[in-house]
Amino acid sequence: MLVTPAYAQAAGGAAGGLASFVPLILIFVIMYFFLIRPQQKRVKEHKAMVDALRRGDQVITQGGLVGKVIKVKEDGEAEVEIAEGVKVRVIKSTIAQVISKTEPAKD
Repeated sequence: MLVTPAYAQAAGGAAGGLASFVPLILIFVIMYFFLIRPQQKRVKEHKAMVDALRRGDQVITQGGLVGKVIKVKEDGEAEVEIAEGVKVRVIKSTIAQVISKTEPAKD
């Protein structure tokens, strides 16, 4: 025989190298659909919620404060009344949830 067993095993190595990357690619695809994509969706929804803030909305901040939006500023801040006569300035991105929305004024 002219072909030794060592040469015969090396011939199939090229296809085996590519096949070893398939599980890594599958793991990345699974992580994308189960971790990365849902997180991007949540970030997009939160940004839309923050952009839609308006005066009179009841909100919960990430610190747990519940209050009513008094003023929405353009520089990324909002003024929230947490008790009668007690107003605080919060960064709009720290608003975790809008409890109740106000209806827009009808003209």
